[in-house]
Amino acid sequence: MTISRRALLGTGAGLTLAGALSACGSNTGRGDGSSSSGGGTGPQLAQWYHQYGEPGTEQAVRRYAAAYKKARVTVQWRPGNYDQQTAAALLTSGGPDVFEVNGPTLDQIRGGQVVDLTDLFEGPGVKDDFNPAVLAPKTYEGKIWSVPQVVDMQLLFYRKSLLAAANVRPPTTLDELVDAARTLTDKKTKGLFLGNDGGAGSLGGTPLHAAGLSLVTEDGKVGFDDPAAARALGKLRQLYADKSLLLGAPTDWSDPSAFVQGLTAMQWSGLWALPAVQKALGDDFGVLPFPKDGASGKPSVPVGAYGAAVSARSKQQAAAKDFIKWLWIEQADFQTDFALSYGFHIPARTSLAKKADKLKEGAAADAVKYAGENAYAQPLLWTPASQTAYQDALSRIIKDGANPDTELKTVVRRTNEELQRVKKKSS
Repeated sequence: MTISRRALLGTGAGLTLAGALSACGSNTGRGDGSSSSGGGTGPQLAQWYHQYGEPGTEQAVRRYAAAYKKARVTVQWRPGNYDQQTAAALLTSGGPDVFEVNGPTLDQIRGGQVVDLTDLFEGPGVKDDFNPAVLAPKTYEGKIWSVPQVVDMQLLFYRKSLLAAANVRPPTTLDELVDAARTLTDKKTKGLFLGNDGGAGSLGGTPLHAAGLSLVTEDGKVGFDDPAAARALGKLRQLYADKSLLLGAPTDWSDPSAFVQGLTAMQWSGLWALPAVQKALGDDFGVLPFPKDGASGKPSVPVGAYGAAVSARSKQQAAAKDFIKWLWIEQADFQTDFALSYGFHIPARTSLAKKADKLKEGAAADAVKYAGENAYAQPLLWTPASQTAYQDALSRIIKDGANPDTELKTVVRRTNEELQRVKKKSS
């Protein structure tokens, strides 16, 4: 199973990867057939990556490791369910020294399985140069536990010519999105594509943020116990009821095929789709954040980022930290290459995003702006149980017409229970 970086955003704000547990066995990453070593001398470091689906990524990370001279870095490319593999390996002495992580999770931090990397961000302008939205979920109790590698994000794509022909302006509010989707729908084209499930899987907490709310507040409370949440989610149901949504497309929301083939005038997808859209449509498209809802609302852009972390079981922690600092903080060229030469992503450091030639014009430049101004990421305290309860409720609201107030009350109770459980566990 190969996984592109877009898998981070497969459930909107829920940064989880699905799949069966893959046993680690005796595979330690130190000298087996799927690994290769860099040309450095000194300590030997085992570095793990999940298996990307983007051609050239594997060769790139091996090249980065070979360029490091203070240690001999062995890169291992890990197929299968990477998150569960690393979770298991962190409990043993045979796991990686340095590893790519979709997190780390709150349990991994609290369990002492990862090393505090806060000191890597010391120095003028280092911490402030990282996109704060992707740094926040990697920060707990004032300490930083992994270094963000790239920024992935979701966006609303719209076809300029189709909107112009229908005399529709690019929507800036959720009401305008509902109206635009209805107006743009005809016998050949649907107004909007949010995914074949109507958007429950792709949107996550995005509509809540668009209403000026959040999944979990900064002080650890439920962030959507508010009438504005039900109002926003009810408008997603209206899109479905109006039959403005494309359903049953040949490919799902992460693939831009439905958009470039004219099956829909607008599509919720990711930045990774931009090169394919541009190749097919030229300048006949634009991108937007998810539109705001209500007087307290704001445009919303979900983001995610894999990070580089150090295992607390590593016997080479100092050397591992030095390598991470070298690669993901000091090596600007490698960071830009990793983000933009194999797929299409934004460097995690804002200074590099602003300087990257591929991100200076058109829709790409707009995306960088939105990532800086409107981004949010799933908070550490948003547990899998809360995520499941919310997404199930969202599906019932959109597809079944369930009452948003009633559904959200159930999710609020479940989330409160989870937050209390987490707090008890930490005390």
